[in-house]
Parts: sequence; C-alpha cells; structure tokens
Amino acid sequence: MEKIISLAKRRGFIFPDSEIYGGFSAGYDFGPLGTALKNNLKQAWRKAIVQKNSSVVEIDTPVILHPAVWKASGHLGHFSDQLVECRKCHHRFKEEEVKDNRCPLCGGELTKPKTFHLMMKSFVGPVENEQSVVYLRPETCQGIFINFKNVVQSMRLSLPLGIAQIGKSFRNEINPKNFIFRTREFEQMEMEWFCREEEAERWFEDWKQQRMKWYLDLGINPKNIRFQETPKEKLAHYAKKAVDIEYHFPFGWQEIEGIHYRGNYDLKNHQEQSHDRLTYKDPVTQKEIVPHVVEVSAGVERTLLAFLIDSYEEIQGGRGKSSRQEKEIILHLSPSLAPYQVAVFPLVTKEKKMIAQAQNIFQELSLSFLVSYDEIGSIGRRYRRQDEVGTPLAVTVDFQSLQDQTVTIRYRDTMKQERVKITQLTEIIHQYLNQPKK
Repeated sequence: MEKIISLAKRRGFIFPDSEIYGGFSAGYDFGPLGTALKNNLKQAWRKAIVQKNSSVVEIDTPVILHPAVWKASGHLGHFSDQLVECRKCHHRFKEEEVKDNRCPLCGGELTKPKTFHLMMKSFVGPVENEQSVVYLRPETCQGIFINFKNVVQSMRLSLPLGIAQIGKSFRNEINPKNFIFRTREFEQMEMEWFCREEEAERWFEDWKQQRMKWYLDLGINPKNIRFQETPKEKLAHYAKKAVDIEYHFPFGWQEIEGIHYRGNYDLKNHQEQSHDRLTYKDPVTQKEIVPHVVEVSAGVERTLLAFLIDSYEEIQGGRGKSSRQEKEIILHLSPSLAPYQVAVFPLVTKEKKMIAQAQNIFQELSLSFLVSYDEIGSIGRRYRRQDEVGTPLAVTVDFQSLQDQTVTIRYRDTMKQERVKITQLTEIIHQYLNQPKK
C-alpha cells in the first residue's frame, strides 16, 4: 500500500486533500491522471451496463433529496453502526472491528457500544432548526426508486428494465481507512434492475456473472477476486439475498461491489409513504404489480484502487540491457482504463522539423485517442515514465521519420518496437486497443 500511495502522489493520480493545511482526514483529491483513470473506469461501467443494454437507461439525481425519502427507505431507522471508544487513546472503532474488548492500537479498554448514525446531516434555508434538516445521500439508488414512474412513462419501457446512476454519496464513517478504500465522500456506480418476482432469482444469478466477467475482462487477476455470499443474519434491512464481489487487497479480502436482491422493499415503502402509485401495468394482462429489484452497486474509488494494485509490477534492475535504474514500475492497466492510451515523443528536441512532425501526430491522434505528448529527458526515461502511469503504446518520431514518414511504435507490456507508416497509425492503434482479451 505504501508503494501504491507513493506512486499515486508522485505521478498525479491521488493527493491528500487540503495538504497545504495539514490534510483533512479521509479526504483525497484526484489529480490529472487520477481523474482520467476515474472517468475511464466510469465510462467502462457505463458502456457495459447502459450502452450495451437496450433495456437500461441512466439518470442523474440530486445529492440532497426530500427528507421523507430517507424515512421511507429505512435509513433514518436502520443506517447506523455500533461505536466503541478506547478509554486510553480515544480512537473510535466499529464494534465489529475489535476483539476481546481491547483497542487494536494500544490495547486499552473500550467503552460500551453505542449507536452511531452514518448519515450526514445538514440544513437548508436561513434558519437551522428541525424543519430545515436534510441529509446528504448515503447511496445513489433512492433517487432511482422515486423516479421509477417518471422514467418508465417517459421512456415507454417494459419489464425487465434497468435504471442506472453514477454519483457522489456520503457516509459519516466511524473509522475511515486504507487510503481511498473507505472514505466519507465517495462515488457509486449503481443499477437497479426491475423485474417480475418469479424472474428475480434468475436475473440475480445473471447479473452476478455479468459483473464478475466485467472485472476479468478489464484485466483483474482471477486469483485476486471472488464471490462472497452475505449470511442471512448480516443482510441489510432491505435485502433478501446479497453476494459481494471481493478483491484481495494488501489489507485483506474486501468488497468492491455488491449484487443485491432487494425484493420490492423500496418501491413498496415509497408508495406507502408518498401515497403515489409506483406500480407497473402489464400491457397484456393489464395487471398492476410492484416490481422486484436486483441491484448492482460498485464503489468507484475502491474499484479504482483494486485496478491500481492489480496492475502494479515492480522490476528490480529495470527492463533491458541499457537500464540503469534500480527498479522499474509498470502499471499493466487495460487500454480502456489507462489515463493515456498513446504517448508521442520526438526523439530529440533540437530538431524543429522533428518537433513539428511529432506535434502534428499528437493533434491527429488526439481526435481518436487519449494522448500524452512528452519531449523532456532521454527517450528511455520518457518510456519509463509512460510505463509507470500505464500508457500501453508509445510513438517515437526520429530522423528517419523526416525522410520516409514512418515512426516507431513501442508496446508497454512486451517492449516490442515496430516501424509503421504515419498514415497507418490510427488504424493500427484502433486494432490494438480493440483486440479481444487473451
């Protein structure tokens, strides 16, 4: 984890929040490469969930919803943890994180557990009183449930159907930890799949397999990922069945995504509390039903962390005979996730014609790909910098390029180099990026 955190800051992936003021607990800022990686991750999810499914649409709802939403959803009554505090060092923990009533840090005695509500409270309007209390959403899915009728009617959808949302959520965690794995502000990628009750179990299994395949297709090592079913006694208040997709982090197996069978808990409760009909009318039988729901819910930051860790390779002595580094770091990120897909280099910076040609190639490739341009340092150092941030391809313009309009294309994982015509670059890169996973 120390190596990942160091790389993340050094290369512009993730910075400590408010660092110039000493930092802010459990807060992190995403730098240029981290933002690009995060956007690519969300787009890969959106492509798999929304773009490839004609029955799934995407919406975007506010962070602050009507307070009645959280009463109907059960969060005001159930969304809490049991908190214990060390009488010696005064650190606080979830009760489930400690053993033998002793502090994990100093061994001190712990207080008796007390209920700690996880929702973040705020106020709207000029007066801070009970009438102006609101909550920052702890999950994105409730915005989906309260818009079920609007979406179905406006989009003329039929069961089964899905409604997806990517957005910020907030939880007042007792003990945020493990870098960006558990923070108080985070993003979720969620999709609620509405179906008939008799089909729910089948869809649960189908989505479970689809979601695992997504991680494997993006390069996660099968040895580092698994399903973990949630025991009945530990199910959330809304869940009939739940399976987590867990990744083997340096700090242990932890959840990165949940697949939940929520029954019709949410729609039924919102219907009762709002006195509005949240039913689906069968076009054939004309019967109205409250659909059941299978949910897929992934955390953006913890999923991003899993991909960073899984793609990380450190080679002592570097690669190649000319390498003088003590070690070389490579991120074997999937091309669809990498912050840059291609890097463009002029071999030397003193040749104006070479610089101009490299910049022209950069402009042309930027129309189709995420491209980095770098002319600082030796060509070997530039290759290694791109390896370290996960760029799968590098294009070098040299003296021969000025004569015959060819360039060298170099592959991150194999270091293989080949000479290609500049006019063929876009097609060659497209073919490489879209080739089936081996």
